[in-house]
Parts: sequence; C-alpha cells; structure tokens
Amino acid sequence: MRYQEALDYLYDKLPMFQRVGPPAFKKDLTNTLRLCQVLGNPQHQFKSIHIGGTNGKGSSSHMIASILQESGYKTGLYTSPHLKNFTERIKINGIPIPERYVVEFVENYKSLIEEVKPSFFEVTVVMAFDYFSRAHVDLAVFEVGVGGRLDSTNVLIPVVSLITNISYDHQEMLGETLDKIAGEKAGIIKPGIPVVIGSDQDEIIDVFEQKASENRSLIDIATDFYKIKQIEITNRHLTCNIISIHGGVQYLLEIEGTGLYQLKNLPGVLRIVDILIEKGYKIGLNQVRTGLAFFQRNTGLKGRWQILSEKPLVIADVAHNEAGIKEVLSQLNQLHGDRYCFVLGFVKEKDIKMILPLFPKDALYYFCQANVPRAMDADILAREAENFDLKGKVIRDVNMAYRTAIRENGQNDIIYVGGSTFVVSELDCL
Repeated sequence: MRYQEALDYLYDKLPMFQRVGPPAFKKDLTNTLRLCQVLGNPQHQFKSIHIGGTNGKGSSSHMIASILQESGYKTGLYTSPHLKNFTERIKINGIPIPERYVVEFVENYKSLIEEVKPSFFEVTVVMAFDYFSRAHVDLAVFEVGVGGRLDSTNVLIPVVSLITNISYDHQEMLGETLDKIAGEKAGIIKPGIPVVIGSDQDEIIDVFEQKASENRSLIDIATDFYKIKQIEITNRHLTCNIISIHGGVQYLLEIEGTGLYQLKNLPGVLRIVDILIEKGYKIGLNQVRTGLAFFQRNTGLKGRWQILSEKPLVIADVAHNEAGIKEVLSQLNQLHGDRYCFVLGFVKEKDIKMILPLFPKDALYYFCQANVPRAMDADILAREAENFDLKGKVIRDVNMAYRTAIRENGQNDIIYVGGSTFVVSELDCL
C-alpha cells in the first residue's frame, strides 16, 4: 500500500468530520476504547497534557509543545484538522509522523478498522497514541477535536488539563447555550488532575468549578495568576510585559506572529508551565521565552494571522466562529489601508446570520467555496451577505478568488482570506 492509497482508504472508508460534519461525530468513547484495548492501551504509556476549549486550543497546544521542546523534552503534539498534509496532525518535536508509519498502521489494523467501524478522527487519535508510545515521548500535548466529554482524546489521563475560552460553535452537537457548551468542554476534567481555565468568563465559570469540585481537582483561573501589559507589534512578533500577580514579577516576552488574540492564550499557557514545574519538569524562563518567540517555527503552525504578502498586505486566518472572527476583525480595524477586501467561504452548518453583520459594509468581497462536501455554496453565501449590505462577486475556486483579489486591488489595500479552515487550507501559497 502506498501513502496516498492509505489516505484514500481512511478518507473514503471512514466518516470524517471535516468533510461530512456532525454525522461523523460519535456520541460515546466505545470505538476509541476498543481500538486502544487491541493496541495495548498506548494512551497510558506516556505522559500527556490535554487541551480543550472553543478558540485558542490549537495555538495554546503549539505554544506549550514549543516550550517543552526548548526545554529538552521529546514532545509529541496532536492537533486537528490539518491544513495541507495529514501528517501535520501528529508530530514529535515539530517533525510530522513519517508517511511510512501511516501506511504500516493502516495495513496492520485494516481488519480491526473494518470490524469496529470507527470515525476518521477516532483512528487518527489512536494512531497518535500508538506513535507516541512507540517513540517513548517524554510528554505529548493533545488538542481536543470537538467538545471534550465525548471526544476521542478524552481517554487520556493527563498530567494537567487546559480549557481555553468558550464561545458558540458546533451547537448542533454541543448545545445551544454557553452553559451546555461549557459542560461538554468541562468533560475533560479528570479526578484529581489539575485544570487551568484560560479566561475568566463569569457567566460559565461555575460550570468548571462544579465539575472540578465533583472530581476533587485543583482548578486555577489563569488570569488570576498573570496579567498582560504594554502590548506592541514589532518585526512579526508580539511583545508584551507579563506580570506574575502572586510572585510580583514582571518580565518581557515575545510571541511569534502578530495575531493579537494570541495574548488571550498566554496566561493559560504560562500557568500550565507553572504546574509542570511544580511537578518536577525542568523549564526555565529562557526556555519559555525562546519557546514562545519561535513557537510557529518549532511546531510548524500555520494559518493563524499568517501574513502572505506585504504589498498588498494579505492575511490568512482559520478563525471560523463568531468569537474568533470578532477577534481578527478587531485587529484588522487597527490596520491602515486604502480599502479592505475579503476572500470568504464558510461551511454549510455555520450560522452566518450571526457572523456576517460583523463585517464592514464598505469593503469588497470575493465569495468562494472550498472543495469539500461541507462547503457552503458560494451563491447562497453571496445572497445572504447581500442581506447585510456586503457586496462583491462570486468566484467559487478559492485560489482563483485569491488571485483575483490580488489583481484587482492596489498595493495599499488590505486583503483577508478566511471564514473556514478549508478556505485557508486550499491556498496554494500557504
């Protein structure tokens, strides 16, 4: 079996959330536990950190992994979805899983897969367990896929867990209220395992506190420990002063990338590092600084406020829900250009009536459609957008829409590409 044949088998045989949406979401952990059992429960053969939330969990996972790498630890990293290549999902010290390993895993467990009939995500998670176990990683950072309580990664017993911010996304699976969504995310809190809550959201904090109390788990609100001051963007880095509230210490940190929303992830990341140090891991301030300053290069993270061009300024970002898009639009509003242009596409189940009103009415729009079954029809998107006075043209192909935006706009204009992870992933220039 060749690598592409192995991928085609996984894509065609198994329901994949990124392609078909909610039908691929399994409402229990039975399949994952069955696969793990046959493989000898590899998820219990290495130490792990479990990270959930709505926005920020992917970036936080990459930041923590980078800090651990800089500290000399052999670090596994599992995230989803991938942007360009399947192997991006499973990495050790920033190096993707070898294609040969993927092929051998599929060949070795094909009959088991056909017996259990798991989802695509369930298989990829167990593949990561197996790979990290065999490689004897010191620590593995796992990003939750959807929700938390029923997510395949939730068979882990981690050293510590982190829950980033909570906002509306995947309501059809997680619930229509923030309380219900938070309840699903809180499902990763394990008995006796400390948990860090990345942001202090008054309306839902009691959900996490109650779950932690039931599990007798230590719970920390990261913003009770760290405050951010004096933010500045320099040379594609964010520079900020961090104040350690309890220690009374103030120090300067740089974060690779210029997406201001990353600063919301920083208190949670730093508090996780504190807890790891308390548990005996050797992590110094220099390793924290270097890990943050080079976290994208160390881990291969893409698609987070990624600058594709300077003139015109072109920014791609995978923000795809109301809260995430609010953050990127807030930062876009701080930039100065002659005109704003947006290359936009969404998935069918996205409630765009909540999202489209956020966009400026005086911008130019190019409505596109990613090449996946879940993609919203570009004509439907354009009609919905017109209801909110957002005007532009339909160019279905993502790259054609991108190239047209570059051609039709000036060097002093600002072009944003996003709305869906799939739109960003299809960019040839990424």
